[in-house]
Amino acid sequence: MDFKVVIPARHGSTRLPGKPLLEIAGKPLIRHVCERARESRAGEIVVATDDGAIAAVCGEFGVDVQLTSAAHLSGSDRIAEVVEARGWPGETLIVNLQGDEPCMPGSLIDQVAENLAHRVDVGMATLAHPIADRQTLLDPHIVKVVTDVRGMALYFSRAPVPWHRDEFLRSATTLPSGVPFLRHIGLYAFRADFLRRYVAWAPAPLELAESLEQLRVLWHGEGIHVGIATNAPGPGVDTAGDLERAGVWLAARAGV
Repeated sequence: MDFKVVIPARHGSTRLPGKPLLEIAGKPLIRHVCERARESRAGEIVVATDDGAIAAVCGEFGVDVQLTSAAHLSGSDRIAEVVEARGWPGETLIVNLQGDEPCMPGSLIDQVAENLAHRVDVGMATLAHPIADRQTLLDPHIVKVVTDVRGMALYFSRAPVPWHRDEFLRSATTLPSGVPFLRHIGLYAFRADFLRRYVAWAPAPLELAESLEQLRVLWHGEGIHVGIATNAPGPGVDTAGDLERAGVWLAARAGV
């Protein structure tokens, strides 16, 4: 199986400006992300950025960079520009490893690519991990996903789904047993021809309401396969506190 990893990275984060260049354990965040990509079986790794400083740092540790427009509203749009600039064929498998995921194991990058490669009738795949506590389920910053028996996504939401009507009325602390509560992992694989179609669609009402761009795919009647991750990833980075948590995770991993 051959696949590529594209890492969209922008400088202008709202909550953490300059995020890709902030240091964790003596290295810029973007370098940690690239190291996770190098732990996968990807045949090619490209950082897609609109920022010269990010490009320069990536060049220092030998990662390929594609400079892209600053007008993109999402990482998917940025990756689509890379696809066009490099003329990748429609069947090319691409993993979108977000530029703020320094703790995403290479094994999960391989897993999401393999899941898509084995499903020729699906254009997009992602991963999820079981939720074990009620606090996680109720947290609106944590995206949940509901699937059908084939592992195809039915819905993604920031709300606690599925909602067990009777059990949640009875208990304020525990999760009902036998219900597949799943936390979505923001790691995507798609085929190049699917990505070209996706970025041509207008944002969907559900996508805008939940601020979840994968809902655009479901709105247009396309399928997303959701695999159960073989292990849970470490923390992504959105805040200064996340930087510290990622540092702890990376240090523990290095000590194994």
